Amino acid sequence: MALANTENLACAVSATGAFGFMGAGFLSPSDLRQKLSMIRQTLQVGVDKPIPVGVGFIGWVLEKTEESEDPRIRAVLEEKVAAIWLAFGTKLGSYVEQIRAYDSQREHKTVIFTIVNSVEEALRATNEWKVDVLVAQGIESGGHGGSEAPPLLTLLQAVIDVLPNDGPLVVAAGGVSTGKQIAALLTMGASGVVLGTRFLFTDECGYTDAKKEVLIQAGINSTVRGMAFDEVGRTMGWPPKQDGRAVSNNIIKDVEEGLDLDARLRLFDDSAKTGDTSRLVVWAGVGVALTNTITPAAVRSGCSSTVKRRDV
Repeated sequence: MALANTENLACAVSATGAFGFMGAGFLSPSDLRQKLSMIRQTLQVGVDKPIPVGVGFIGWVLEKTEESEDPRIRAVLEEKVAAIWLAFGTKLGSYVEQIRAYDSQREHKTVIFTIVNSVEEALRATNEWKVDVLVAQGIESGGHGGSEAPPLLTLLQAVIDVLPNDGPLVVAAGGVSTGKQIAALLTMGASGVVLGTRFLFTDECGYTDAKKEVLIQAGINSTVRGMAFDEVGRTMGWPPKQDGRAVSNNIIKDVEEGLDLDARLRLFDDSAKTGDTSRLVVWAGVGVALTNTITPAAVRSGCSSTVKRRDV
């Protein structure tokens, strides 16, 4: 949720008793520090205490930034965030090591989350990286994820079945939008759930009003997965077998009509210049049809009131 999940949204979610994450996306270290400082002040957390939010990093972006003179992970660690979420890269294990090494020099320990889209990925993150929390992400999820991931119910059960009793916690992600769904996933053995699309329908979400209107009008079959949205949005760089789910529109129609990339880019850019909303990139999961109003995040957090909160 790098483009939609603002510091205001993460702050509002954590303030309700849930756990908010902020997507780092392509933000600079100074931007990240500024936003985390705002969260600390808003939640009235002392400078010597951990901030009760997490920051999510895109692995392939880190592969570019962490070798530079302006690395992101260290900047976030210095702000004492409660958790870091890693996904979508080929060097995630090295970033886990970096976080652990930094924490070994201080009392505060950062909780490490990572997305898994298969049993094999879950075992690697558990046995090799020794992360704290696995995010079992089904094919239903909005934004980016595994193009060959099983549906959430199948993936969650398979991951839970192979983990040792003293293994990492498992939280469920993908198409989760209602309290009844949360209750079902907890019954299956999940330690918690991840809500993404539901929080797009909030005042604090970074989407424009035009994008939020697309969400409100979306139906149960409105989303589609693929790379077409990244191609025209110029956000390519995802590892193999990773793609994104968004609301289908003329971006997909252009592909179906056989237009080459140059033609699709021209149409996309022209739409942006003229204010045409038929080619907006609106990342969202299959649960988009289960919500239809824009409200404050505190109201949306009410659906997660049944989640069991556990220390990790």
